[in-house]
Amino acid sequence: MATENTVTTLERMANLLRIRSIESTQAANSGHPTSCASMAEITSTLFFNVMRYDPQNPKNPAADRFVLSKGHCAPILYAAWAEAGAFPVADLNSLRKIDSDLEGHPTPRLNFIDVATGSLGQGIGFAAGMAYAGKYLDKSDYRVYCVMGDGECSEGSVWEAFWFSSFYKLNNLCGIIDVNRLGQSEATPLQHEMETYRKRVDAFGWHAIIVDGQNVTELLDAFKEASTIKDKPTCILAKTLKGAGLKGIENELDWHGKPLGDKAAGIIADLKKLVNEETLIRPEIAKITAKVAEIKKSKEIKLSSPPNYDGKKEIATRLAHGTALEKLGKSCEHIIALDGDTKNSTYSIKFHDSFPKRFVECYIAEQNMVAVAIGIATRQRYTCFVHTFAAFLMRAADQIRMGAISFTQVKYVGSHAGISIGEDGPSQMALEDFAFFRTVPNIVCFYPSDAVSAERAVELAASYEGAVYIRTSRPNFPIIYKNDEVFHIGQAKIVVESSADCCTVVAAGVTLHEAVKASEILKKTGKAIRIIDIFTVKPIDRDTIRKSVNATHDRLLIVEDHYLEGGLGEAVMAALADQPNITIAHLAVREVARSGKSAELLDKYGIDAQHIVNAIEQLIENKT
Repeated sequence: MATENTVTTLERMANLLRIRSIESTQAANSGHPTSCASMAEITSTLFFNVMRYDPQNPKNPAADRFVLSKGHCAPILYAAWAEAGAFPVADLNSLRKIDSDLEGHPTPRLNFIDVATGSLGQGIGFAAGMAYAGKYLDKSDYRVYCVMGDGECSEGSVWEAFWFSSFYKLNNLCGIIDVNRLGQSEATPLQHEMETYRKRVDAFGWHAIIVDGQNVTELLDAFKEASTIKDKPTCILAKTLKGAGLKGIENELDWHGKPLGDKAAGIIADLKKLVNEETLIRPEIAKITAKVAEIKKSKEIKLSSPPNYDGKKEIATRLAHGTALEKLGKSCEHIIALDGDTKNSTYSIKFHDSFPKRFVECYIAEQNMVAVAIGIATRQRYTCFVHTFAAFLMRAADQIRMGAISFTQVKYVGSHAGISIGEDGPSQMALEDFAFFRTVPNIVCFYPSDAVSAERAVELAASYEGAVYIRTSRPNFPIIYKNDEVFHIGQAKIVVESSADCCTVVAAGVTLHEAVKASEILKKTGKAIRIIDIFTVKPIDRDTIRKSVNATHDRLLIVEDHYLEGGLGEAVMAALADQPNITIAHLAVREVARSGKSAELLDKYGIDAQHIVNAIEQLIENKT
């Protein structure tokens, strides 16, 4: 049992955190003080009694982790860290200022934040990844805590994470749902139906504990109980009131996302009486007790052996990627692979079979798979490769977006891209993937065209300090490059070239091989073309393209197995926007495709060798 002094001190700390939240949102003239108020006791109990961490070294790998899924409550999170000694309390009033890292929702610009939150429903997936890493990879007893709002529990991603966490028996994970009843514009669906919450949590295999979320004693008992559960995660269902402790505002609608205005001074004065800060002795932070092995990752992760192809057999880039991933696993024990029940198609199964303890099967729950990978990859201990069909990665677009805001270094591998996959039909054909991934800040987008370049793309991805997207293909392709060919990010390859070239063709993947076929057809009519394998769609090799186009009568054809908008074509045209005299043609998929054989589809949608020949002849005719 907690002593009366402990409880009283934590209650006073909770009200101090309320004051700090009100003051900082008043200074910013924006923010969410009422949402902060409902979780004040939860925060004080966690930060000043339960969690083991070091405010001076927040990224200590042995420390307990905290994820604020309801990221709009950033002011109280910042207040807790400030009161713990991570930075000066006076800095709290820089909340939401342009020159402050205390942003409206937390991001890892702050050294005590692991993941960006605020896009609701994602925090528990990130936390599940951290807990998985703790239990199965670090083999440590640090714990992971995640505070969610009741409103975000309408998100399916929350329940994907709940399922994953119970399946993997993540007893080191403790979720806390702040059931404060009120959403942004109206009451939440279940309001205070705590028994319904309990049944849902129980149905997903978690240990449920219902508490009064404003009662420190009950919270302390709940967190202690959670630490004793051996075979499942725990969810503390905290019944709270929005605006708790704020007179005239508590449990009232229409105060979401608003500073308290002229009510602030009176409320702060009342809270100060409860805190009596002059006599408040702040609790000592619980010492870190977990042990974690030190990880020393090489800056450059290399394949255990180079590509080894004799050129006699055609190989799919998805298969070559699997071969390379297995090689990386041999050379670096901190490579982790995740898949969404497609491992025998993406060929991540090669890694799975060689390194089963470093493979995470996430099943058909792509949003959670990405969130888990981002969670595992925090604190830069593990390099995660995420796999599924490229089309299904789009389900996790928002998690990938939030990963970018988290500065994650996760590598995304999307297979079965484009119409070249054939008979499976349009629901399986990623034709918009580059349009999305190109917008992700600081990401590198690879599009390898043969087995050698695919292996090297995987190798380069592993060492790149940022997120990566690798688009792999289903069809088998001829080997283009020698096994010792050197590749670099942002550097294209000229694969067909002569001094008499009349046009430059930029392509990748299946269309590169169609362009090579087209060059053979054109050669019979006395025409030569220059063909560029782009290798990385982002960053794009502007100089190689520009020089080649200028040397080929300023004629350019771009061919891609992607929709017209947002892909390789627009990337190339944006790179050449300052070149006024270039004549450009663009072949791409312009409508919803259908099932058929790969060759039939390339012909039907105008991106096969014959359509390339026709487009080049038209370019020559138009610019003579």
